[in-house]
Amino acid sequence: MKILAVALCLILSTCVKAAQSNAAPAPDSAVSAVQSKIDPAKEADIRHLMEVVGTAGLVRQLMGSVEQTLKPTLVNALPPGDYREKLADLFFEKFHSKFDIQHLLDLAVARYDENFSDEEIKGLIKFYETPLGQKVITALPKLTAELQQDGQKLGRQMGRDAMIEVLSEHPDIARALQDASHGASPASR
Repeated sequence: MKILAVALCLILSTCVKAAQSNAAPAPDSAVSAVQSKIDPAKEADIRHLMEVVGTAGLVRQLMGSVEQTLKPTLVNALPPGDYREKLADLFFEKFHSKFDIQHLLDLAVARYDENFSDEEIKGLIKFYETPLGQKVITALPKLTAELQQDGQKLGRQMGRDAMIEVLSEHPDIARALQDASHGASPASR
């Protein structure tokens, strides 16, 4: 999730720079994938699969989770000031107004079409309509969230350990970091 947060911050900074320079957004290459013709029967099967799995609800849930996780990262990535919280709120409000779940589902149809045969889609539908398939649908989001939390916790610990080792192996960098956090420049030492 941290990588996702960093990626979003990079995207957001690009958006801010583009907005400041009034640059036109890059064309969406995934849209062209949707425009390719898909066999109507296979498309219906894919949409049925997404319905059985609850894809739209999962996307909404993911978006809420991502926003909740990324908002503090966005706020902290902005230069200091009282405006940051309001800017983040307004950004997410605007983002939600532009977010079209149907467009995302259409993109998903194209991706399923690229990666699965119609026979495989039908097999997935059969599976997800079974009690075990329904359990997977119910359990997987919770399992994924728990694994993300475990991964974040492990990543924080590994990151902390790695930083401690680097700073103990390089006292000159440790001093520079300490000076920078106290506002002292290397020349003022």
